[in-house]
Amino acid sequence: MQRRVLRISLVFLCFLPFWGGKFGLADDLKTAREIVRRAQVTAESFHMDVNLYPEWKRLLSEARGVLIFPQVVKGGFIVGGSGGSGVLIARDRSSGRWHGPAFYSIGGVSFGLLAGVKVAEVVVVVRTENGINRLLSTGVKLGADLSVAAGPVGGGIGAGNIVADLVVLSRSKGVYGGLSLEGSVVGVRGDLNRAYYGRAVDPVDILIFGGVRNPHASGLINAVRKLTGERI
Repeated sequence: MQRRVLRISLVFLCFLPFWGGKFGLADDLKTAREIVRRAQVTAESFHMDVNLYPEWKRLLSEARGVLIFPQVVKGGFIVGGSGGSGVLIARDRSSGRWHGPAFYSIGGVSFGLLAGVKVAEVVVVVRTENGINRLLSTGVKLGADLSVAAGPVGGGIGAGNIVADLVVLSRSKGVYGGLSLEGSVVGVRGDLNRAYYGRAVDPVDILIFGGVRNPHASGLINAVRKLTGERI
């Protein structure tokens, strides 16, 4: 009897990692789908916001890519230690077609002097080819590996004066600005990419070659197209 119990226990232990991996993948897929849903809501909300400055709309219309973090959470009071997960959509230079999403994380976000603010929506306009290329690798430090600037906050600052690779549009409690990504680190969420597309895939395949697609992302893609001024 004891030997039989031992054999059953050994069989269970052998298969436990596979079961755990399966359940973990299901959880990752659920997380990925929720991030896509929230990113779509953020894109639609920014698009419909009458307070969005014309300069921002001009920047978005020329975007090489759009990186959306629908929920950046504050880790501590005033000081940094904050972050979240989001998606990057990239526009093909030749066809103008959008590819993605690829999943990313961001950490070390500073809420500056935004006392009382614990959550923010962030849309990052990727303006340059260098911006897209650097984001294809993990562990990109903003302000060091890529130049980053806050989006225009008034009529006196035009989009044409911005030369940074990335431009940050942040909104907290309906108010734009105040969030700093300088010094933040952006990394690839390989676990979520794998779960969302059903196999191991890197950002190059997703964003440059468009080798994988998920119909679930169609709403997000359309929301980004509208946000960047395309007519659908």
